[in-house]
Amino acid sequence: MPEKPKILIVDDEDLNIKLCCAIFKDSCQVFAASTAEEGLECAARILPDLILMDIQLPGMDGLTATRTIKSDDDLKTIPVIAVTSFAMVGDREKALSAGCDEYLPKPIDIQCLKAMVARFLGGRSAVRGGSQTEQRPARGKADLALS
Repeated sequence: MPEKPKILIVDDEDLNIKLCCAIFKDSCQVFAASTAEEGLECAARILPDLILMDIQLPGMDGLTATRTIKSDDDLKTIPVIAVTSFAMVGDREKALSAGCDEYLPKPIDIQCLKAMVARFLGGRSAVRGGSQTEQRPARGKADLALS
C-alpha cells in the first residue's frame, strides 16, 4: 500500500500543532518543528509532501525559512502554506513573494485548511481519510511523528 503523505508543521505554538495533528493524524504522517531552523533540518531529512509554515517564529522567521526551502534543489518543489496571524493588507502578497504557495490566516478555518492540503496533495486519497497502514518514521529532536 502507498505510504501516507508527509506533512511538516513548523509552528512555535503547541496548540496550533495539536490542532493540525488532530485534523491530519488519520490520513497523513505528521511531523512538527517549533523553530524555522528545526523545520529546515526536518524538511531536508524527511522530504515532506507539504509544509505548513508559521510566519512569526523565534529566531529565523517563516518567510526566511521558506526562501531557504525554495532555493534548495532538493526542497524547492515542496508546497509551503503560510499559516499565520499576520492578516493585514499586503501580508498575503509578502508570503507569496517569499515563495509560499498559499496563505491561510489564523484563526485557522479547518475546512479551508483541509481543502488547501487536499489540493496540494492532489489525488492522494490519504487526505480524504484513506486507511493505509502507517509506516513510522524515525523520531528525532526536530520532529515528532505525531500520527
